[in-house]
Amino acid sequence: MTELALFGSAFVTVFSLGFQQQNVIHRHFVSAAMTSFAIGASQIYLWRTLPGSGASEIVATLLGGPVGIVAAMWAHPLMLKRRQA
Repeated sequence: MTELALFGSAFVTVFSLGFQQQNVIHRHFVSAAMTSFAIGASQIYLWRTLPGSGASEIVATLLGGPVGIVAAMWAHPLMLKRRQA
């Protein structure tokens, strides 16, 4: 169960960082501010949970990052389009 939580936290961290980068590039001030809360919360969880983790938990955490960034790259244009409509 910890593996799933760490994967999710890494996913949210990297997804939020990628999404945040697009918000900054496109000057979406409110979205950028809101995304910062997700970044902070997910990083706090990682910092508190990861120390003392075993190999499977570390692997789960490492896998969350690549999945998170690809998801952010896919989701940002879709969400941006929906917001403009």
